[in-house]
Amino acid sequence: MTINEYPAVGAFYDGRNCLFSVWAPQSEKVELVIGEGVYSMLRNKREFWTVIVEDIESGTPYWFRMNGKNLPDPASRSQADGVHGPSFVIDTEFSWTDNSWKGIPLSEMIIYELHVGTFSPSGNFDGVISRLDYLKDLGINAIELMPVVQFPGNRNWGYDGVYPFAVHHDYGGATGLMKLVDEAHRRSIAVILDVVYNHQGPEGNYLGEYGPYFTDKYKTWWGKAINFDDSWCDGVRHFYWQNALMWLDEFHVDGLRLDAVHAIWDFSASHFIEELSRKVRDLENRVGQKKVLIAEFDLNNPRYIRDREKGGYGLDGQWIDEFHHALHAVVTGETNGYYEDFGELTHLIKSFEHSYVYTGQYSRHRKKYFGVDPIDRSYDQFVVFAQNHDQIGNRLLGDRLTVSLSFEALKLVAGAVLLAPQVPLLFMGEEYGEKNPFQYFISHTDAQLVKMVQEGRRKEFSYFEWSGEVPDPQDEDTFEQCKLSWSSTADEGAVLLSYYKYLISFRKQRVAMRGKERKNVNVIQIPEKKIIVLDRSFMTDRILIFFNFEKDQSQVSHPLLASATKIFDSSAASWMLSGKASESTKVSTDTIMINPESVLIFETLAS
Repeated sequence: MTINEYPAVGAFYDGRNCLFSVWAPQSEKVELVIGEGVYSMLRNKREFWTVIVEDIESGTPYWFRMNGKNLPDPASRSQADGVHGPSFVIDTEFSWTDNSWKGIPLSEMIIYELHVGTFSPSGNFDGVISRLDYLKDLGINAIELMPVVQFPGNRNWGYDGVYPFAVHHDYGGATGLMKLVDEAHRRSIAVILDVVYNHQGPEGNYLGEYGPYFTDKYKTWWGKAINFDDSWCDGVRHFYWQNALMWLDEFHVDGLRLDAVHAIWDFSASHFIEELSRKVRDLENRVGQKKVLIAEFDLNNPRYIRDREKGGYGLDGQWIDEFHHALHAVVTGETNGYYEDFGELTHLIKSFEHSYVYTGQYSRHRKKYFGVDPIDRSYDQFVVFAQNHDQIGNRLLGDRLTVSLSFEALKLVAGAVLLAPQVPLLFMGEEYGEKNPFQYFISHTDAQLVKMVQEGRRKEFSYFEWSGEVPDPQDEDTFEQCKLSWSSTADEGAVLLSYYKYLISFRKQRVAMRGKERKNVNVIQIPEKKIIVLDRSFMTDRILIFFNFEKDQSQVSHPLLASATKIFDSSAASWMLSGKASESTKVSTDTIMINPESVLIFETLAS
């Protein structure tokens, strides 16, 4: 129970007795309160306070008392009575059945992001379990859960969590999450957990009462910056390292998606993220399982995903918002807000080839030169998507691409993501064309905080010059309409679902799709056309993938077509709605007539 001489924090129950530990470096006295009983806690040289209570039962509520005030445990494992209630001792023993599971490397993942509360009618971990067979049949081998730690009320995206160690009670608590992970592993599906180490939510946040968890040196969009490099930061750093290792070790989670690491301000000699990577690699070696670290960050800086031996932080990969922006702007025509830096087909070509779009050129949106080329990084370190929780939920109406795009364009977008050399991520429901929105929702109990959130959303959307009434995030109806309809039985949904299954299977099985180095992918733009060609090769296999972003049929010539055979056409009858089939045709040996908003794949001989 130690990490580099720092004790672990929380309540550690062995089936009979419980060790309580809390970090409170500036307190003169800390007591444990259980019912009417008050227990004095002992302080060690690292300012950790501990006490052992014998003959205690699982489910016992407790508080820590400082300065006459009862406070929940910042490392609580259960907040069954909400963020303002007591913490609870829980038994975290679980009968795991995944002893043979070794994990999945990021390079092989087909990731499916979901929100536990809106993914199923029951809105909990059991609801996710009930759909695991469906996801496996789809071809998904990794699910990414939006944050599941305890947040205020019973509905929230999860980024307002205030107890990093406590699994949200309404989702099923710690046991529910362990059951989900075990059932996922039984189906060869990895589980990635979204964690937030750049800020804590505002309501129910008692961390500051215990010590200097926050700093005024830096600012974040969401509240006080966490203290990773100021006075007393060692206890804070170890608090979050312990949290990460808990998920990966005790909960058998396969990876972490680290939210907005650009807001983790740390000028220490060894960055918090670098040390986290080091500890996770040590855990990998100890348990013999792959553990993946994926960052979300808005920096276009490959340092985070470069090997530590080469001066990097050692993360496995990162989300690529710029791929999304480039693809979204091309297919929708939107160029306001942060889309003002995008809109040309060259931007999408750049992201296919370099992952980053901005690699040192001037950004109008940022009003500065931005980014560097990640030239030494392979494609399998970058996660791409056409939709995710942020890019849908931070729109005025939370509208998905199904609202603005044609059926053919939806298939084109799916092809761009699933046939890209990078790692694909889908957002729940996109595989069958879900039309229900995914909006921002909360259930705070602080009226003033609710008002601030409502006003903040209106201000944020004014930036995009969208028109319309901003949905009230506090209104329960906003949450309810975000639940998946599971309407994949409709004609359009059934065809789209089959289409996704085919492309996922093709990605997994086709040899040419295994090439992850830049030498394996040649990105070509057809002159004066909105058509991109990916020339992909690996070993003896070579394929040509045509993406036609034109609204009209277009004639295209390429010398390799003379010796190529068409093996896929998104405009073929099997992928069309009834009565609308019109397959692309070959005009001559090296020329084809490609249908609007379609995807073609040809196989040819590798050079």
